[in-house]
Amino acid sequence: MIRHTVVFTLKGPKASPEEHDFFRAVTKLASIPGVQKFECLKQISAKNDFDYGLSMEFDNARLYANYTNHPDHVYLVQAYWIKYVKAFLEIDYEPLS
Repeated sequence: MIRHTVVFTLKGPKASPEEHDFFRAVTKLASIPGVQKFECLKQISAKNDFDYGLSMEFDNARLYANYTNHPDHVYLVQAYWIKYVKAFLEIDYEPLS
């Protein structure tokens, strides 16, 4: 199992039409084959400067690679992520044992 996570801050103001468009587009990632437990999250810790998070799981590395190269993911990165995301940190996990 691989858990793919990313925390990020958007360039524009919160609750803006651009933010709405961004999250509407991001939720489409959940329909890519292999994506499980997809979540859009609001970051609440005072220990970092990020505002939002995404989390999803994949059964194996092949499915994660297929997601990364899927046309819908590539399109989202080019059309939305680069345009709207100010800063981000991506962390991918596998179970220890």
